[in-house]
This record gives sequence, structure tokens and C-alpha cells, in this order.
Amino acid sequence: MDFDQVLEEIGEFGRYQKTNYLLICLPVMFAAANSLSYVFTAGTPAYRCLIPECENETGDLELFPTWIKNATPGDTDKNGAFTPKTCYRYSRNETFQESLPSETCPGELFEKVEQRCSSWVFDSEEYTIVQEWELTCKENAWKLAFVGTMHFAGLVCGTAVSGYFADRFGRKIIFIICIMFMAVTGIAQGLAWDYNSFLIFAFLNAVGTSGVYPLAFIIGVEMVGPRKREMSSIVLNYFYAVGEALVGLAAWLLHDWQLLQYALSVPPLFFLAYYWFVPESVRWLIARNKRESAGKIIRKAAEVNKKELSTALLDNFKSTTPLDPTKCYGEDVGEEEMHSKESLESEKSEIWLSVKEVFKSKTLIFRYTIMLYIWAINAVVYYGLSLNSTNLSGNKYLNFALVCLVEIPGYSLAWFSLRKFGRRFSLSGSLFLCAVTCVAGGYITQGSTWAIVTLFLIGKLGITSSFAVVYAYTAEMMPTVIRSGGVGVMSTFARFGAMLAPFVPLLGTYYEALPLLLFGGASLTAGLLGLLLPETFQKKLPDTVAEAKQLGKSKPKHHVHDESLPPAAAAVTNVTCNMDSSIT
Repeated sequence: MDFDQVLEEIGEFGRYQKTNYLLICLPVMFAAANSLSYVFTAGTPAYRCLIPECENETGDLELFPTWIKNATPGDTDKNGAFTPKTCYRYSRNETFQESLPSETCPGELFEKVEQRCSSWVFDSEEYTIVQEWELTCKENAWKLAFVGTMHFAGLVCGTAVSGYFADRFGRKIIFIICIMFMAVTGIAQGLAWDYNSFLIFAFLNAVGTSGVYPLAFIIGVEMVGPRKREMSSIVLNYFYAVGEALVGLAAWLLHDWQLLQYALSVPPLFFLAYYWFVPESVRWLIARNKRESAGKIIRKAAEVNKKELSTALLDNFKSTTPLDPTKCYGEDVGEEEMHSKESLESEKSEIWLSVKEVFKSKTLIFRYTIMLYIWAINAVVYYGLSLNSTNLSGNKYLNFALVCLVEIPGYSLAWFSLRKFGRRFSLSGSLFLCAVTCVAGGYITQGSTWAIVTLFLIGKLGITSSFAVVYAYTAEMMPTVIRSGGVGVMSTFARFGAMLAPFVPLLGTYYEALPLLLFGGASLTAGLLGLLLPETFQKKLPDTVAEAKQLGKSKPKHHVHDESLPPAAAAVTNVTCNMDSSIT
């Protein structure tokens, strides 16, 4: 049974699919929000040393009073704004005896000798785990970055676990469990009693979050017909980008890390109702030989879409009668069962033979090593730019929201360039765009807020486009028998690379432009290496390792296909702002 023909009969994107698709997209928004909430819950607010000689600890304290440069060391920018050091102050001048009002805090009151302080004045507009557990100064900076690393570790574990259970117990039930687990652990983060408990719940929250997007992709997109499937895949990523942007807007309004965590984690609890409203994956039901259940969903879809189903199609969804062990059915049944087992064993054997052939081929090892590097750089730069957006000049909440929303034109750019310029130039071009704008934003225009933010946004657009392209490119370079596993290996490797992303913004404490220069240099090297790869656009997908090796070496016959649905279209669009978008 060709399921795409079934979709043509019930309507490729009728009212039933539109309703189901919208329901599926809503949890994706909250999954995106939970995946980046740590940017603000574990963010560093502005703070300075408390100066008891000049201010009352119990009073309403000003963050940057006019006298602060007399009492603390710091830096003055070209506009004359003074930024004090966060953990150092000047020591008191014990010889100073003049009786003056304490609020004047004259320079003579202090000696120009730096000393550590043990009390701080924080920005009253932002309350994070830094104040909650006093994670101040450079020696604690790694703890804040490590929250992000634990998040990515949770993604690696969660993707494998959710994928296995979804295959065994069904897409819908695991989809709902992932949402509930994400919500409960997110609330637990807000209730955490110390840093270690917060870290554990952040890891568990990522485990739940990791399963939401992939399963939403499967459930929502598989019921859409071939001509509408690519569009629906892209739109799902738009919802993910909007969900990320909502984190910045919610943090802007709430100012408190616990309230933010509750705001992003409590609403998903209502998605428990999806157990009664969202259908199970029809393809999974068919694979499990639950044809009667699949038939009910198909008939319901046809009814809502006001379509008539053919008798031949309905016959495909009749349940098969279970075999009675007391009766003899002849040799055909036993032969069929034996043939099924032999087929499964043959498939496993073919996979391992293909893997061995890949490792024996210098050409493929060279190509796949380049792809691994490009995947890792994509992950580090993609997430690094999102995290570093809060360090830009101007309103950090608005900057973060814009950096997330620019992913929408980024995915659209990938969609357009893949059709017009092919895979290789789309990938390298996107990486070059990111490289040039990151270097320019970090080095050429220091101090010009609007120019830096604009270049930063263009850089994020480029790396988003690159991330979308690399999925399709990787899928089209892999032999059929190991294509799914190959993309999965690349995606997992990229997640390990993403664990480094939270630490990159810390380099800005040594040299402000260093994170952007690093992102730009890494993107440039990845783009240059991408030019060494073969073009796969409008080429036949390789079925064997031998065909994969021949890519780019000869002129194979063009594979005729529907231009509205290029090869690996699902892989092209199966991407979001965090690595959570891969289907393995």
C-alpha cells in the first residue's frame, strides 16, 4: 500500500490535517522555549561590589551611582560610560579623617589598591540563579556555562531514548509523555533548592524536550501529501523559532528566573488533552499491523475533509484474523514467517557490510570527516550566537528575540538556495555569509550598536541556512542502506560539539570581540572545506557505497523527479534553532 496515494484520496492538506498540524505545532513552541530558558535563568545580571562606607546595605541601592568610580576599578568606554569591575573594589584609606557626608564618597576615602569584595549590589530588574546561590565572579562563571552543557548532554540521551520508545510503544503516547516530562522537570527547575539540584533538573528537562520536535515532525508532517509536505516541514521550524523568541519576551516581562521557568513549563501540562484529540501515527499503526486502528483515522480524516474513499482503499485497512494455533494452515505461513526473519537478518548484514566498505574507502572517509567538522561548527556557531546575543549592546531581551526570529528568513533562504544554486554552493555560501558578518560585527564596528546587531543577525541567518542545507546534503551523500543512521551519527556528533557553545561567550571577558571572531573563523574554514565536497543536486540518490563514491567523479544521468519535492526534502527542513530538530 502506497500511503501517499491514500493521502491523495483523503486530501493532501485538508481541514483535518490543518487542525492536527496546528495542534502539533503548539507544543513545539514550548519545547523551543524550554530548550533556551537557561540563557536567562542562568544569565548573569549586572552587579558590582557593595561599598559599606558609601551606602546602606538595607536601603534602596543604585547600581551605578556617580561616585562609583571613586570606590571601584573599572573601564570607561569611548562614550564616557564607566563600568565597574564586578568583584573588586578599592581598599579604604585609613588615614582619611575628614568628616564628610557618606553619600559623597570622595576619592580620598580610598586607596588605589584593589581588594576582593564579599557583598554585591545587583540590577533590581533581573533576578537569576546568580543572586539565588551567589554564583558571582570569574571562578563561578563555568558553573553558569555548565548549565548549557548539561542541557546538550540531556538532548543526546533523550533523543536516543525517545526514538527507541516511540518505535516500540507508539509516536503519540511517547510524544505526550515527553511533553509532560518536559513540563514537570521544568517546574522542578523553578523549585530547585541549590545549584546541583537545578543542574539535574536542567538535564532531565532536556531529555524530555529532545523528543518533542522529532515526534511532532513525524505525527504532523506524515499526514500531509507529497506536494505540501515540504511546506509543512518548513512552517514547523517557524513555530520553533517563534517559541525561542518568546523566551526573551517572557524574561523581559517577568524579571525573575523562577517565574520565567513556571511560565514556560506550566502551560504544556494542558497538552495532556492531546491523548484524546491527536491521532496516532498512521504509518506506525500500519507497520505494527494495526490496520483497523489506522483505518479509523483515515475514515475520520476523509469525513472531516468531505472526501469519498474508494472500496479498494478501505479493503487495505481491514484487520487480519489472528492465526489459531490449533489449526493447520499449511507450509505457506511458516515459509512466510521464515522469509521475514531471513529478510531482517539480511538487512542487518547489508548495513554492516556497507559500514565496512565506507571505512575502506579513502574518498568517503575524507568526505564524511569534512561533514563531521561542518556539523560540529554549525552547532557551535548556531548555539553560540544565540547565547552570545545577550552580550550585545542595547536591550538584551530584544536582541535575543531578534536573533531567534531571524531563523525564519534563514530557513526560507535555505529553501530557495537549495533549488537555485545546488547543495555545495548553498552550504559554503551560507557559511561564508556567517563568517564575513561575524568578523565584521566583532572587529570592524566596535561601539556602533545598530551595525553590530545588524551584522550579528545576518550571521545568524547564514548559519541557520547552513544548518538546514547540511541535513539535505548529508542525506544525499549517504548510501540508502545507511542514510538514516549516517545522518543520525552526524547529528549526534554535532550535539557533542554544541556542548562547547555555552563556554564560548566567556572568551569575551578577555577580549570583547573574540567570540565573534572565533565564530567567523570557524565558519570560514567550514565553508572552504565544503567546496571540496561533490555536488548532489538533481543527481540520483546513491543506493550503494560504490554509487556514493562515484558522486562528483562522473556525469551520472539526471534523475527525473518532481521539482516541487527535491531529494531528502524532509531532511532539508527537519531543522530547528537547537539541534533538537533531527530525526534519526
